Amino acid sequence: MKKSYILLLFLYLISFKIQAQEITPISKAAVLAKVSENNAAIKISEEAFNAAKADYNQTNAVFLPNITASHTGISTTNPLMAFGSKLNQGILTQNDFNPALLNDPTTTQNFATIIKVEQPLINLDGFYQRKAAKNKMEAMSLKTARTQDYLVFEVEKAYMQLQLAYKAVEVLEKALKASEVNKELAENSFKEGLLQRADVLNVEIRITEVKNQLQNAKSNVQNASNYLSFLMNDKTDVIYIPSENLKLINVSIDNKNISENRSDIKAMELALKGFEAMNKADKMAFLPRLNAFGSYEMYDNNIFQGDASGYVIGAQLSWDIFQGSKRFGKAQKSKAEFEKSKLEYNQYLSKSNLELNKAKRQLLDAKNRLALTNLAVKQSEESLRITKNRFKEGLEKASDLLVAESQFSQKQLEYYQTIFEYNFTQKYLEFLTAP
Repeated sequence: MKKSYILLLFLYLISFKIQAQEITPISKAAVLAKVSENNAAIKISEEAFNAAKADYNQTNAVFLPNITASHTGISTTNPLMAFGSKLNQGILTQNDFNPALLNDPTTTQNFATIIKVEQPLINLDGFYQRKAAKNKMEAMSLKTARTQDYLVFEVEKAYMQLQLAYKAVEVLEKALKASEVNKELAENSFKEGLLQRADVLNVEIRITEVKNQLQNAKSNVQNASNYLSFLMNDKTDVIYIPSENLKLINVSIDNKNISENRSDIKAMELALKGFEAMNKADKMAFLPRLNAFGSYEMYDNNIFQGDASGYVIGAQLSWDIFQGSKRFGKAQKSKAEFEKSKLEYNQYLSKSNLELNKAKRQLLDAKNRLALTNLAVKQSEESLRITKNRFKEGLEKASDLLVAESQFSQKQLEYYQTIFEYNFTQKYLEFLTAP
């Protein structure tokens, strides 16, 4: 008894939750605006661009100086350190050259303030690394643009799915009402002895089937609404109603082809150039580097003082002649990544053209099905009307009426599904051929 009570309470809570869901009309333009503002994928893509931009900004070190400042204090009895500290402080006296003091100096304190500047002059590998980072940054910018294009396409699809789900609900609700009317007719005929009990049961089975289909269609409405909420990054549990009905659209896509200026393709091209630049950078690492340096130094035996000072300036030509096989392996790796990127770019172009040709054929097939399904709807509607009239006159069996009714609702659903496929394929072709 207790378990039954808990089960009833649970079912009541579920029913209450479903009834409490907010039902909100929404337009496609409103969805697009919210997706553009709130979608998580766009924000993720923007942060990826910001990371690439930060990597590029780090390469400014190829041109800009490296400046450091330090203040160091020591206390020492080391002969060399003690003598050098006094020399830097400019306080050496004749007595300091006494061998006894040189070998065993008293405790000496030294405080040094040093400002160092290192200026790169010629670092050829750094120049190409900077170029690679710039290509990556520009590629990420184009990927962000393509992500936005994809989400526009995804909104188009999701919104049409919501429209289709509501069309299915509409068709099945009409089918349910028709089935209930047929049940009344069947029961009346049964009372008059014109039908058997089995015929009435068949009508009741039909009603149950339509109710199940209707419940499934309503679940599809919730699923489509939830997906729109996901795209808009909306956490509330809302059931949306499209403010526009599902209808045929016609977009001019004749003679359109894949453009190599499409943002994702252009991004892959820039990535390819980035791998090429990195390979050149690894090769340039074999060449020497030229850097300038300078420092200004202040010394005193008191903290944060600088009675004695001096400077050093110079230039350094350095050449790492051999680092084991590390540099050779790095150059080989970047060369392989460059070749791999070329293959991936060509493969992506081929796949995009394959998808375009496939979509064009799908559009033609959907267009042909449109005419067929439209004709099938009209034919099944007329067949249902004739069968229903004959059933009322006792000239048709209940099973014939059920078949005609089922075919009519099925053909309507197929027709709306074909409209969805036709519209979706056109939007997909637009997405593929976008500049």
